[in-house]
Amino acid sequence: MNLIADLHTHTMASGHAYSTLMENITCAKEKNLLFMGISEHAPALEDAPKETWFRNLKVVHNDWGDLKVLRGAELNILNEYGDADLCDETLSLLHYCIASLHYPVFPKNKLSRCTDAAIAAMSNPSVFILGHPDDDLMPLDYEALTLAAKFHHVALEVNNSSLCPGSFRQGAAGNYYRMLALARKLEVPVIVSSDSHICYDIGNFARASALLAELSFPEELVVNSSAKRFAEFWECRKIAALSGSDRRLKSAV
Repeated sequence: MNLIADLHTHTMASGHAYSTLMENITCAKEKNLLFMGISEHAPALEDAPKETWFRNLKVVHNDWGDLKVLRGAELNILNEYGDADLCDETLSLLHYCIASLHYPVFPKNKLSRCTDAAIAAMSNPSVFILGHPDDDLMPLDYEALTLAAKFHHVALEVNNSSLCPGSFRQGAAGNYYRMLALARKLEVPVIVSSDSHICYDIGNFARASALLAELSFPEELVVNSSAKRFAEFWECRKIAALSGSDRRLKSAV
């Protein structure tokens, strides 16, 4: 499977990553990606950039030859109502967002609370991706989660970093087996991401791709498996979001 986009990437701006934006862009071009997303952690995490950082992303060019760079954020889900840590005005300036559960912003080991929070976050029209839904410490009801993702047309992330040895997320592989079985059954889109924190991991999908191959997961359900599927997902998500909200979404694809 040839994956053409990596929308979950971090730079030094996130405080615990080690490369610059230009280094990430250079590596994305070297790996022949068609899309790279800027998705720094939003302000509720201690070392994350302030809201003004995201508002000024307009200075970053979108077009870099064959590579298109998209302005995004990895939002922190703050509570069981799905509230996030960037205001609507700032969100309207971005192309997309990932919504993720992160400790200590959100409490651990609360299955019903985590599930309610993740599902509620999907109703935010700026959220295109649910980030790393794979951690035993942030337990989820995968049937309820997958049904909600289908309803909102939000992509469930298969996070390569979560599958790496030494990851602080627990039980990722087993949780993906359950989630992906439901995604296949319900025809719910997934997206493969690196969650890179250093430039040479941009476009590193090796473990996630191996897991999808092991499960014979349908390529047509993988959002970033072709430019056509990527564009179709983007348009469908915008339509689904706008049908439930009048908040403006930026065109990206």
